[in-house]
Amino acid sequence: MMKMARRIALLCGGASGEREVSLLSAAAVEEALEKRYEVIKIDTGVEGWAHTLLDSSVEGVFICLHGGAGENGSIQGFCESVGLPYTGPGVLSSAIAMDKFVAKLLVESFRIPTPGYIRVLRGEECNIEDIRTKLGGKLVVKPSTEGSALGVSIVDNGDDLACAIDTALELAPSVLVEQFISGRELTVAVLGGEKPRVLPPIEIIPANEFYDYEAKYEQGMAQHICPANLTEEELRQCEEMALGAHDALGCYGVSRTDCILDERNRLWYLETNTIPGMTGTSLLPDAAKAVGITFDELCWHIMEDAWSRC
Repeated sequence: MMKMARRIALLCGGASGEREVSLLSAAAVEEALEKRYEVIKIDTGVEGWAHTLLDSSVEGVFICLHGGAGENGSIQGFCESVGLPYTGPGVLSSAIAMDKFVAKLLVESFRIPTPGYIRVLRGEECNIEDIRTKLGGKLVVKPSTEGSALGVSIVDNGDDLACAIDTALELAPSVLVEQFISGRELTVAVLGGEKPRVLPPIEIIPANEFYDYEAKYEQGMAQHICPANLTEEELRQCEEMALGAHDALGCYGVSRTDCILDERNRLWYLETNTIPGMTGTSLLPDAAKAVGITFDELCWHIMEDAWSRC
């Protein structure tokens, strides 16, 4: 007698600024998952999605949402409240990792080096000169709770800094102003499980000034070198930082940590993505492919890992 495929829900879309990225990721993930499971795709940006999920009699949830409620612990909390296993980290870990300021505070407590930073809150009086005095010249401004480089600016004077903060505050209630570190942009993924595995680091060479939204999602706008050309010591640093951040933040399934290797070969932590993109230009599938893991196998592993934690 043929064994019935397990039925799972694929949550995607949503209402965040990364909605289109989520839909692109979900299209690829759905194709992979359907080779092993019965998949019910549900757009959480559509009214009544929760009722659809509860009426679908699924055994688990693959979260393919980027930004907003899909990554900040809200969807994770809903799944827990109805007893559904789900991919990725839990409620608290999701909330912490989604807030770049809080995540940096946490990884710093684990002695993971990160560039100097200041948080600016919406409605709070902001002294531009004081920020520049504390952090130095060139700065990176980013909304604390957005992904895909939405609202990110690189500035090197007071007037531009004020405008960049105002722009970022339109997207989030708090903004992270961070020292700019010149160097090689790297990203390192960790494949979770009983024994987490660090995948080969990728060096990102964007066509633009930095790895912005266009560079992330348009073909030909960034070069991914995988594995990155690193010395044994640089590779060790990358592996330790990615695994350290993965553990500190309480990640499950997969995580992808972004970092900068400066001109003195010092590695700096930037942020960790707990639901990495799965589009045709995404980094995690590239890293998995470098060690012989197909896209299908990657998706299956993420789903099976969710069940293994039940």
